[in-house]
Amino acid sequence: MKKDLPVNIVEDISVAVVLESQTPEARHWTVYLVNEKDVPLRNVLISSKGYGEKDGKEVKTTVLRHFLGDVEAQSAVQIEVIDSQVFGLTNEYWLSYYIESTIYDKKYIFLPESIRGRKFK
Repeated sequence: MKKDLPVNIVEDISVAVVLESQTPEARHWTVYLVNEKDVPLRNVLISSKGYGEKDGKEVKTTVLRHFLGDVEAQSAVQIEVIDSQVFGLTNEYWLSYYIESTIYDKKYIFLPESIRGRKFK
């Protein structure tokens, strides 16, 4: 039963979308997993997908699965490069990992148009 499962709360783990560079023609974005814990994460697996409505039609992107292996304490690793054309969709990242023998998972959701970049000066 669900009530018998332990509550494994995910804290100090973030997914960040970073504007890496920009030219007059294009912006280059990357998605990172940030481990702010003092312990490593083991067997890190992340699935990513986009979904929503664009031009009045339902749109779904391909589900991508990323096995990152181990992520050291107080570090960040690249998950994927992301195209700004999907920023109008809901972008979902589902993370699972182990700390020692306990498994954790959490879903991170970026709502449509919530990813915006500043212009470099």
